[in-house]
Amino acid sequence: MKPEHTPQPPDPDFLDRLLNERETAQLLGYTRKALQKWRSEGAGPRYIRVSCRSIRYRRRDLLAWIEQRVCANTIQGKALKP
Repeated sequence: MKPEHTPQPPDPDFLDRLLNERETAQLLGYTRKALQKWRSEGAGPRYIRVSCRSIRYRRRDLLAWIEQRVCANTIQGKALKP
């Protein structure tokens, strides 16, 4: 007989946990270079500058950025920038 699996409660910090550039690129399906370019252009998802060489992204901000880009037609898609 298999032991019963008890579901764990969701991690309360899941949405606020900081992701590094590699994890963010993987989540979004883009390259790290794309993220860097967007930051230099003032586009892309919001980010946190931890230090001069350390950038992090909150999962909450990434999901909001994705949600803002959901389009119902091609006209809506033309108005978006990265």
